[in-house]
Amino acid sequence: MAVYKITPTKANLIKSKNSLQFAKKGYELLDKKRTVLIREMMSLIDVAGELQEKIDTTFADAYEALKLANITMGSEYVEEIAQSIEKESDYQILFKSVMGVEVPIIRREEKPFSTEYGFFRTSPAFDKAVINFIKIRSLIYELAEVENSVYKLAMEIKKTQKRANALNKIQIPRYESTIKYIDEVLQEKEREDFFRLKRVKGKTKPKVRR
Repeated sequence: MAVYKITPTKANLIKSKNSLQFAKKGYELLDKKRTVLIREMMSLIDVAGELQEKIDTTFADAYEALKLANITMGSEYVEEIAQSIEKESDYQILFKSVMGVEVPIIRREEKPFSTEYGFFRTSPAFDKAVINFIKIRSLIYELAEVENSVYKLAMEIKKTQKRANALNKIQIPRYESTIKYIDEVLQEKEREDFFRLKRVKGKTKPKVRR
């Protein structure tokens, strides 16, 4: 492990020890953050799977109903009536913070289902298809919110992992090596000073006359 070019003094030893403790504390906090983010992301992945399953099932039901409506009403008539269905209302994208990560929240007004056409003009299959497609639209909003949150969390986890690795694999070992280097130099210097002092005392010690 390469050591910083640093003067081996007691002041630098104290400074390096403080930096080491700070780096270790930073790594602990990043590790905790990473754990929380992973837990949150895995929970959202489960939710996304459930939503996707609902979309697939509802879409299959809607498609079957639409096929039956086309058969009983005629595809051109179905298309004509479909044009009268109310378009999607506006929505807002807000954000909430999860461990410092801004994840989206989609806010939209849920209106009760209503039609611009009379039920007497349609078949039950058509009405079922419309209701199911409206459900799918709501589920897609939910899925978009969840999948965007998963993506943002995944990116933050990647960045947090990179920073944690930099501390654990580079900074902390470097500080430890620096501390060891300074400590060894200071101990060697103390031994040299001790032996030098002994020699000086030995030379200056008065001789006893016999």
